[in-house]
Amino acid sequence: MSITLFHVDWCPDCIVVRRKLDELGLAYDGVIVPDIRSMRKQVHAVSGQYYVPVLQDGDLILTETEDILAYLDSRAGAGGAEGTTQFHSQARTSPETPNEDDNHPSCRIN
Repeated sequence: MSITLFHVDWCPDCIVVRRKLDELGLAYDGVIVPDIRSMRKQVHAVSGQYYVPVLQDGDLILTETEDILAYLDSRAGAGGAEGTTQFHSQARTSPETPNEDDNHPSCRIN
């Protein structure tokens, strides 16, 4: 199973997740996405929302930094955790509906 991390270079949450992956020695494919949220088509296709970081491990998709970090710890400790972590999306009800925040470069709404 291959881990993919969708991220931007400057996002504090993304940096924390990348450090955790490196610390645990977990191989992953890093996909750098555009700064402008509405342009993050790959992120939306995977998770139904535009925020990063997003971690994909097989069929498991995680969008919350705390969930991602906990999953990575369990995966490294167990040599491959089964998908027991909850998926907590930040998706709007209608992600296709434009939102003024979509054009701001940000990893999360603060």
